[in-house]
Amino acid sequence: MRRRTVALGTLVLLLAGCSSTTPDSTPAPTQTPSPSASTPGRPTDTGTALPVWGKVLRQPVNGQHLVTRQRKYVVTRGSDEAGTTTITDRGTQKVVVRHVPASGFVAQSPVVIDDRWALVEDIRSEGPDPQIRIVRYDLTTGKASTPSGLPPVSEPEIGAYDGTFAYSSTDAKNRSCLIVADLATLKSRSVTCVAAPGYVADPVVSADSVTFSEIVAPETARRCKRVLTAALSGGPARPVPAATNCIQWSGATIKGATVWSEVGAADPDQYQSKAYVRESGDSPARPLGSIVTDTIIACSNWILWETRTIAPAGEETYQIHRWRPGLPTPQQLYAAQPGVALSPMTCQNNTIYVEAAYLTTTPTYTETIAATL
Repeated sequence: MRRRTVALGTLVLLLAGCSSTTPDSTPAPTQTPSPSASTPGRPTDTGTALPVWGKVLRQPVNGQHLVTRQRKYVVTRGSDEAGTTTITDRGTQKVVVRHVPASGFVAQSPVVIDDRWALVEDIRSEGPDPQIRIVRYDLTTGKASTPSGLPPVSEPEIGAYDGTFAYSSTDAKNRSCLIVADLATLKSRSVTCVAAPGYVADPVVSADSVTFSEIVAPETARRCKRVLTAALSGGPARPVPAATNCIQWSGATIKGATVWSEVGAADPDQYQSKAYVRESGDSPARPLGSIVTDTIIACSNWILWETRTIAPAGEETYQIHRWRPGLPTPQQLYAAQPGVALSPMTCQNNTIYVEAAYLTTTPTYTETIAATL
């Protein structure tokens, strides 16, 4: 099990769950319904008008944090060391699953969920025996089971779009393979494989595609990382031509158009990377500027990412941008207040969720907001 080159702990994004500071006082938790979600798997198209953001959950920094919210269920994770995962029925407010990782394991995002099933991943990265475990819950009964028939998970990153998910697995030939699977049926297929010591990673799933990275000759001077994409309907993966060879990081694809980022393995600032877009495989690459590394996702008909600006006085401000095929330039979807950090975005049922951390207030708190695209 490998670790990513970018240190995720520096990405503000472990901000909420990693704090053990007790606020001077506790802000009252609030749950405000976000805009209604559309039918799962059927992207909406509301034009280019900016959506309205709604407040979903406000908690202390060391409280519960939203993982995702599905049509019928809401998934939260505690700030305890293991990351206890709770799945609650939105209609009855009844807890249907409380997943506590085994000793030595830590819960990993995301939680893949549909109207009946949920898949939770736990990892143990320390010690002589690193392991990755996945558990599937039947949300009608709360019963847990280990999915049979699925190739084992070998890398901690899981990409998910509603009930479809993608991950890395090691096959009998010791190759690293990208697997795409369906949560309800557990049917899966191998998209592509890379011979050891190479591996595939960073899967990002959209409504019609999976985009991922392929790393060959890791830990050597010949290291090369490139981005590929494949249709969920089947067929081989195709490479996304890079602006600079071998330093692509991750990306997302919608309707044949791909947004991706590039940052070198030896770059001293891997927290930020340069982003590009191609509307098709043979179209020219257009630069999109600097983005926060590893924040590109797909939701509905859009590709989204986060950016960071630094004022002359050193104050940081984070923004969310979106783009879709046919749009000449990206739109700024959201701008956080100065000094407010943003978590990685998640998408469920065409709705985007992001957690803003107010770390300079007294008391500190986090607030999850949502917008239906």
